[in-house]
Amino acid sequence: MTQPVSRSFAPHCERLDSRPRPQAIKLLSYNIQAGIHTRHYRDYLTKSWQHLLPHRERQTNLCRIAELLQHYDLVGLQEIDGGSRRSDYIDQIAYLAEAARFPYAYRQVTRDLGRWAQHGNGVLSRLPFARISALNLPGLPGRGAVIAELATSDGGGLAICSVHLALGWRARGRQMRHIARMVQDYPYWVVMGDFNCGCRNRCLRHWVRESALQGLDCERKTFPSWQPRRGLDHILASPRLRLLETEVLDYALSDHLPVGTTVALPSGVWLV
Repeated sequence: MTQPVSRSFAPHCERLDSRPRPQAIKLLSYNIQAGIHTRHYRDYLTKSWQHLLPHRERQTNLCRIAELLQHYDLVGLQEIDGGSRRSDYIDQIAYLAEAARFPYAYRQVTRDLGRWAQHGNGVLSRLPFARISALNLPGLPGRGAVIAELATSDGGGLAICSVHLALGWRARGRQMRHIARMVQDYPYWVVMGDFNCGCRNRCLRHWVRESALQGLDCERKTFPSWQPRRGLDHILASPRLRLLETEVLDYALSDHLPVGTTVALPSGVWLV
């Protein structure tokens, strides 16, 4: 689902030529747990019914999440609901795109349980997608990734891959290798999302070492959100990019905390 939003104004060539060409982009990755506000381990039991049925707190939580998202240029979201009974038939990607004023949005449903649940991932962007695609990752059904390509002034393109990887180490390793093959031809790329593993994971460390990736930091803890002890959520960038101001945000509206960063392109290269 792509949702370009048209903006009408009087045509003026000078205005088009003077559009700002950003050299950096603010990114956020957030596992929102379908809008369920988890505050304690016991909530996994006491709020388990919210994975099947709607609750008014979910909408309040989505409003608060939208307040955070509006400060970023491109957002990757995991564990969204695509519009089923548990979300009161609200497509959460479409809702957050409108609430946080993102003109471009894409939704991937990775596990379709009909009217009961529409599990998936999503990407919101203030810049138009040059191309966007969804991947079904190896392993058991239900894990996926979205690759959003943004055009760059040198023609190479910036690929931003938002992922939600498997719990099992063997499947997760296969998924990392699959994603690496999909992005390796881009001169600039970022992989971000819920990796379901920390910085000491053997496959993850191998990938970081082999691809000279930036951004792996054992000090950044994202899970559980109320008392973070594990760094499951990462933003990794290819060697020709620069990562600025990466941080875990104290915005505990899910069982994960969001991770944000600013990514800068090489000197003389802009997003177009």
